[in-house]
Amino acid sequence: MELSLTTRTVGEHTVLEVGGEVDVYTAPRLRERLLELIDGGARQVVVDLGRVDFLDSTGLGVLVGALKRLRTVGGTFALVCDKEPLLKIFRITALDQVFPLHATVDAAVAAGPAA
Repeated sequence: MELSLTTRTVGEHTVLEVGGEVDVYTAPRLRERLLELIDGGARQVVVDLGRVDFLDSTGLGVLVGALKRLRTVGGTFALVCDKEPLLKIFRITALDQVFPLHATVDAAVAAGPAA
């Protein structure tokens, strides 16, 4: 399945909408796009996983890497995810304790700069 990446701005936040499957084959594209955003000056990044059908450990690694990179430059990183199969992955890996998880982009933006 293809990976779609769309970027938009909501207030002070850069929202990256991700669709499709994030796996060992597509994760490098996601990593590259996140690095472009961060290196381009984005400091409040929200990744919307609402249209993601599959996420593997490679994709999780990309998200963790982006979070670490943003923290080193004083930025914030949040995820939008309301699909139970994906939420289960975050709970099993305890990454729900690492990432701010929100049900909607509006909720993520309203939460403000909470790392």
